[in-house]
Amino acid sequence: MQPTKEAYLQILDKFELSEQPADIMPFGNGHINDTLKVTTDKGEDKYILQRINHRIFTDVEMLQNNIHRVTSHIRKKLEALGEQDIDRKVLTFLPAKNGKWYYFDGENYWRVSLMIPRSQSFEEINVAFSYEAGKAFGNFQSMLSDLPEGALGETIPNFHNMEFRLQQFHDAVKANPAGRLDEVQDLVEEIEKRAKAMCMQEILYRDGKLKKRTNHCDTKVNNILFDENGKVLCVIDLDTVMPGFVLSDIGDFIRTAANTGAEDDENLDNVNVNVEIFKAYTQGYMETANSFLTPLEISMLPYGGRLLTYMQTVRFLTDYINGDTYYKIHKPKHNLIRTKAQFKLLQSLEAHAAEMAEFMEVYL
Repeated sequence: MQPTKEAYLQILDKFELSEQPADIMPFGNGHINDTLKVTTDKGEDKYILQRINHRIFTDVEMLQNNIHRVTSHIRKKLEALGEQDIDRKVLTFLPAKNGKWYYFDGENYWRVSLMIPRSQSFEEINVAFSYEAGKAFGNFQSMLSDLPEGALGETIPNFHNMEFRLQQFHDAVKANPAGRLDEVQDLVEEIEKRAKAMCMQEILYRDGKLKKRTNHCDTKVNNILFDENGKVLCVIDLDTVMPGFVLSDIGDFIRTAANTGAEDDENLDNVNVNVEIFKAYTQGYMETANSFLTPLEISMLPYGGRLLTYMQTVRFLTDYINGDTYYKIHKPKHNLIRTKAQFKLLQSLEAHAAEMAEFMEVYL
């Protein structure tokens, strides 16, 4: 049951607000947290109130400390660069009156941030936006590249750990709780054929050849705010900012944005990689991230696309074998449909691997 307006206003009263809230209404189309826009008694859209989904983000203290550390670090970088209008170029969260970066009402966790005025976001994917997204996420990582190791916690442990996802998959195959294994044996074999190659980042990390960086881990174009002229303001949705490998961020963008079909497309002829989207994102990304990347990381960026697509294939199939216990489904065999679409995208990425590798040579 949704709280009443009066209940929301009581929650807002627990935060250090500079202006009096008067109205509140749902805002945006996020799938994880409940987000609301707060209008002041002067009629200004001033604040964003969010109920944090603590079933996904189980350590809210860590989550909010991560976000404060990241936004404070970016703010200092912008100030040092002499940037103007900084409050539009980095998110600003407000403390609760108890001194924490959230308020717990006994059942739910809440946070408040300033609304960034005169901003817009886009859902569509094209070459121009892909280039801008690459620049934005590369700049985001670049500004955070000097955060010391251990500065941030993992808000979702093992989120992009391929060895962990394969262990979940193997457990599902062994248990076969929904009796679906025979139906998907061919897909199981395809996953197993690639398993060792797809654990390369964990192997290279243990060998000391690949570093952990500060990643966004949800690199969608709608997680970037643009100004009224279409120029990038800042990266938003910082819940999954945590240590990881740079392959995760470029890989997730390629998986979601460079797919010519839908994630659950039943017509597999629709599903292929749009190489121009990959090239545009990578070009923008390298303009802002080149300064801190190692040659190995640069050469492996196309592999990141294959890795994250393979990982999502594994996760969808694991859930199907388990009886659809994690992802919401909207039709029979939805997770199997998703699995086949992701696997088709993986095959397309594999077919274009040489072309993508050749594109990266100019940066090495």
